[in-house]
Amino acid sequence: MNSIHSSRGIVTVLCVVGLLAFAGTASAFTVSAEGVPSESAVGEEVTVTYTVDDPFTGTSNEWTLAGETELENVSWTVTVLRAGSQVSQQTYGDQSFSQGLDIDNNGDQVRVELTGTTPAVENYTYQPEEQYVVASLTRVSGSNEEEFQNSTAHHYTADSREARQAIDSAQTAIDNAGGNQEAEQLVDSAVSSYENGNFQNAINLANQARDTAQQAQQSQQTTQTLLLAGGGLVVLLLLAGGGYYIYTQTQGDDYSKL
Repeated sequence: MNSIHSSRGIVTVLCVVGLLAFAGTASAFTVSAEGVPSESAVGEEVTVTYTVDDPFTGTSNEWTLAGETELENVSWTVTVLRAGSQVSQQTYGDQSFSQGLDIDNNGDQVRVELTGTTPAVENYTYQPEEQYVVASLTRVSGSNEEEFQNSTAHHYTADSREARQAIDSAQTAIDNAGGNQEAEQLVDSAVSSYENGNFQNAINLANQARDTAQQAQQSQQTTQTLLLAGGGLVVLLLLAGGGYYIYTQTQGDDYSKL
């Protein structure tokens, strides 16, 4: 009887230890993001939210949250919460901000809401495509700085998007045609025009490249069809000739027997 109670006691202790161990590893400094676009048009409004959970886990009890963005007309709202209830809230209007955090008077979650407009493209590049920094968040503790979030997105204008789509379409046509030197040269010129901001010329060159590649592909298909048809005709002629030869040989044999 005593051994049964002893076994149950051991199991209970192990369960408690397991739960404590799980609780100790369940919480960790994490950050999640909502609303980060993969791309946005110049001048388009962007709104994103970053949530930092357990901001003091695995780090010092006092540190500074710093944020930067390339968005324009910016508004940051930094809300500190404890168990879902607001502890404090600060608003910033510049492209960068910093806010001190302290475990003694701050909560277990920090929410950063950012709103701004997509910046202009300073340098057009086809590959890699143009990117801007939506937000960069850094944890500063003493002389140590650790960037724990960096979000980027592609930005474009209506004209640059149309030119990029035309170049993409031309490249697809070239790939489908198995490559075409003339079309590839036209695409290279289109990309050069794109990167110089001459989007209409880029569109025209890309369309020429697409048409050239498609015509080359059609020509190849026509040639293949003719070759197949010619090959089939040759086979038919050979079969017909063989049949005629067998027929004449058979007729000759019959005549000689007579």
